[in-house]
Amino acid sequence: MAELFPESLLKATDDALQAFEEDIRALREPSDEEVLGAVERVVLDLNAINEDDEHGGAGFCTDEREQLCECIDQTLSEHGIDVAALAARRGIDRAEITDSWRDW
Repeated sequence: MAELFPESLLKATDDALQAFEEDIRALREPSDEEVLGAVERVVLDLNAINEDDEHGGAGFCTDEREQLCECIDQTLSEHGIDVAALAARRGIDRAEITDSWRDW
């Protein structure tokens, strides 16, 4: 299991998600652009983590990708962001909120 999920991958992922939560928490009456900017930053961070050779070739598999998207959605919702409404204003489905930047 350590080969699939080395400590370096887990720590880097946790750090990126923690930074995202802090970004969202800091927003006061956030605009769509501010929220999507935070989503873009975390997705780009996760892209870099997934591609980093430091993890011995380990990266995000299908289950982890889905969990990461759910975590992003849940973090937004927990901080009062109506993800469905935000997505609708962009003409996308709620599940597509990370797609513009996501490589994993």
